[in-house]
Amino acid sequence: MSALFSRAPLGHLTLENRIVIAPMCQYSAVNGEATDWHLMHLGAMTASGAGMLILEATAVEPDGRISPGDLGLWNDATEAALHRVLVSLRAHSAMPIAIQLGHAGRKASSDAPWDGGQQIATDRGGWIASAPSALPHAPHELAPQSLDLQGMERIKHAFADAARRAERLGLQAIELHAAHGYLLHQFLSPIANQRTDAYGGSLENRMRFVMEVFDETRAAVSDKIPVGVRFSGTDWVEDGWDIKQSIALGLALRERGCGFLHVSSGGVSPAQKIPVGPGYQVGMAQQIRESTGLPTIAVGLITEPEQAQAIIESGQADFVALARGMLYNPRWPWHAAAKLGAQVQVPKQFWRSQPQGLSNLFGGLRLGQR
Repeated sequence: MSALFSRAPLGHLTLENRIVIAPMCQYSAVNGEATDWHLMHLGAMTASGAGMLILEATAVEPDGRISPGDLGLWNDATEAALHRVLVSLRAHSAMPIAIQLGHAGRKASSDAPWDGGQQIATDRGGWIASAPSALPHAPHELAPQSLDLQGMERIKHAFADAARRAERLGLQAIELHAAHGYLLHQFLSPIANQRTDAYGGSLENRMRFVMEVFDETRAAVSDKIPVGVRFSGTDWVEDGWDIKQSIALGLALRERGCGFLHVSSGGVSPAQKIPVGPGYQVGMAQQIRESTGLPTIAVGLITEPEQAQAIIESGQADFVALARGMLYNPRWPWHAAAKLGAQVQVPKQFWRSQPQGLSNLFGGLRLGQR
């Protein structure tokens, strides 16, 4: 049996295989509301045969959007728009669907990548971002407002409210976005967090806001919903967030009932120096998995079926996540299963696409043409 295509538990969920579709921003929502683009895009993802889909970074309040086109889940209108998409997906796929909830912090108010990705000026429809400290992400950007305690309380409640909406929509897991230089990561990293109160300075203080957001989110949903965290294993910047601190974060989250950890890296500083290469973040996932014992997702230039299989077989991670690779090839799990002699679950309308000699790829008979 292929390790990559073995079943695995994630809290109360059981995933049919170890392939996770990582969150991928589409920058295609209108006022935070999902559109027909999401229906088309996510339809392809849920027909892919992966074990679980995590919806793109979804803002918990309007000012927490990375761009004006970000998906949101902060009011009845955003909930209703996502409900429409999910109903259609559920009619044709039983794949577990999770959602990543986040807040952009000082990286908010930015153009979509295809429009340059730069901070939007306030006279062009941009807004003043919020952050742990009044430090811009890049020197040429407008400095964010430093959050006061009232603002932090508002954001914590927004995460919890979005989580309740997510459960009401039937989403089956929640991932908090504490990676890639967004708000929760900003609190963790000494590069972005220079507060002098109980939320800055020591590691314990810098982790405090993330712990409080996790606790409030975890309490907002039922026990059947795993709540996990995606975080950057390192900032790739000297004197920034690093793997040792990441392990401490993972251990603290385990004590609070965290369901899984999703290990990425970087994003908090333009000064980062990332040694990009195949599986360049997998070693961090392995260290965190071995230190915490929590189900761990590895991500980052995992592109080949044999590579993904080896990560699972060797115990470096419990799951592997693909993002850009799935955009390029939404049938990646089909091809991986064919290479590794495994099966995937896909809608029956696709069964007759399987090549000669692979009659068990979809677990059904190869259908002829009439």
